[in-house]
Amino acid sequence: MEVLSGLNLEEIQKITDELHASKFRARQIHNWIYLKSVNSIDDMTDLSVKFREELKKVAQVTDTKIKVKQVSSDGTIKYLLEFPDGECVETVLMRFDNRANLTACVSSQVGCAVNCSFCATGKRGFIRNLSYKEIVEQVLTIQRDTGLKVTNVVFMGQGEPLLNLDNVLKAMEIFNENFQIGARRLTLSTSGIIPKINELANLDMQSTLAISLHAPNHDIRKQIMQIENKYPMPELKKALKSYVEKTGRRITIEYLLIKDLNDTLDSAKQLVDYLRDIKCNINLIPYNPTEKNDYQKPSNNSTMRFKSLLEQSGKKVTVRLERGADIDAACGQLRGKVN
Repeated sequence: MEVLSGLNLEEIQKITDELHASKFRARQIHNWIYLKSVNSIDDMTDLSVKFREELKKVAQVTDTKIKVKQVSSDGTIKYLLEFPDGECVETVLMRFDNRANLTACVSSQVGCAVNCSFCATGKRGFIRNLSYKEIVEQVLTIQRDTGLKVTNVVFMGQGEPLLNLDNVLKAMEIFNENFQIGARRLTLSTSGIIPKINELANLDMQSTLAISLHAPNHDIRKQIMQIENKYPMPELKKALKSYVEKTGRRITIEYLLIKDLNDTLDSAKQLVDYLRDIKCNINLIPYNPTEKNDYQKPSNNSTMRFKSLLEQSGKKVTVRLERGADIDAACGQLRGKVN
């Protein structure tokens, strides 16, 4: 049984050709999947009943199930999705009252091998990569369930996207071409897999690269991110500078603020020095509590002081709005497992 979600127009045409239907039928099906986000073939009402019955014999819209759905007090929605093999991941729809943007935070892997100490996902370990269809299915599930059109996609859910790069790039291509989401509305986040960053630099992509830095120096980063042992900050800086030179694109630096660990005046000064000659914006993320560590969220005053110190260097600095913390849907809280 072919799953229609994730197929491009040419792949859908192969199915309609086998059913001796016109290419126009393939275009209709494509529109129902990506622009109208239907749940089933029966919902494709401009196809004849006879053709729908024939199509149902060889295809279905989706084989992904919503296992759990949670809605935050701020409107954020978190889905626990189950794939046919029984594995589950979480994906999040974020809404902001004063913006038209609807952002889907998607996962790229079941579990994660990077195992950052502040992140719930890594506690499961790495289980498997998601296929590009399973990545695409996350956004389609959101659209089918809410009736809303996703405008932005960030690869900031479970997993390290650059360790599943082929599937991630294929999914990004589908988001761009089939969902009609502009490339600059797609953000790829990584903990710093240097060879893959170098590979991306040669692809001439228009999407945004975000780096989960989270520390001002090698010692602190090694303490909270094991990846620092393999790809240390001096080497990462070389890769980032090369990326900017080759692409001309500004990088986003993600920095998780943890009370009394990396939110100090000295940490701010070291971070400014590290980023001085890198074309970037900085996104500060106050820590969101997870199980199995003793980290604490910094005070609002501490966060604003840190932000002000960074801004004095001339960088654009934002503080990420906390969304969905009451349903464990905020940064670092996704786990993807039913207790």
